[in-house]
Amino acid sequence: MEQREVLVVLFDGVQALDVSGPVEVFHGASQSEPGAYRIRTAGLDGTPVRTTSGLTLVPDLTLAEAGAPHTLLVPGGQGTRAPDPRLIDWLRDNAHRARRKVSVCSGALLLAEAGLLDGRRVTTHWMLCDTLARRFPALRVEPEPIYVRDGDVATSAGVTAGIDLALALVEEDLGRDIALAVARHLVVFLRRPGNQTQFSVQLAAQTAERRPLRDLQQWITEHPAADLSVDALADRAGLSPRHFARAFRDEVGMPPGRYVDRVRLEAARRRLEDTADGIAQVSRHCGYGTPEAMRRAFLRALGTSPAEYRRRFQPARPPVPAA
Repeated sequence: MEQREVLVVLFDGVQALDVSGPVEVFHGASQSEPGAYRIRTAGLDGTPVRTTSGLTLVPDLTLAEAGAPHTLLVPGGQGTRAPDPRLIDWLRDNAHRARRKVSVCSGALLLAEAGLLDGRRVTTHWMLCDTLARRFPALRVEPEPIYVRDGDVATSAGVTAGIDLALALVEEDLGRDIALAVARHLVVFLRRPGNQTQFSVQLAAQTAERRPLRDLQQWITEHPAADLSVDALADRAGLSPRHFARAFRDEVGMPPGRYVDRVRLEAARRRLEDTADGIAQVSRHCGYGTPEAMRRAFLRALGTSPAEYRRRFQPARPPVPAA
């Protein structure tokens, strides 16, 4: 069996979880499939580095000593804000030797600085997406997905999304059963689809300035199966439909119809993840009316059906013991 070397780049100001999360996934896979991965860490000088949280990590070797890995993993952290030019030079000169290049969180900034992401679809932590797009206009930055694959390059959003991406890579390399075993051991879901949004609609949207609209946002979240047409919502807010639609868009940052769509989608996702309710029951509870309407909404937003979403994202349930 092929042994895949995973080389993790270390530098001062690295985010500890960006390193340890994916490393635990690859290590766990090697426990299930001995010899599947060889994990090594490397820094510019081989000296200990200080993480953003104050932990000290000791590299296994220097970057100059590193060979051509199967997977080159570049984590993020505050150290990506003003990186050592030698690190960028090493990435520019050597990263192409890896069969796949992976970044976690702001590690995408380092790959971009080295010219490795030009013309690629990429993502990073949602707070940095605008910065990444502005500094590197040749990139196609997607702010919502938790990770994006484009050829031999994979980029992920903040911290825990690196675990999701690593699980996806293990599933690609070794199959679903191994990835599922790792996910169970780490007590995480297998696996969030890459196009799952980085944050809930309540966090993604703005909070309305006026109390009636803020209260209405909360009410929509709590009643996804209600009549959430513009006319009904305007009546609840005590405004004319035209005034309501304009005020909601101005204060929330999106039209009420789009906000309702996102709330219903999120409610359905959560119900598929957390309950054993049938697809028809979920669709009624979340305001879709019919399973087909919910299926179309899932395909449009997530590129997958509700049934497939549940299969991928709902944690395995232990068998019921015999009486």
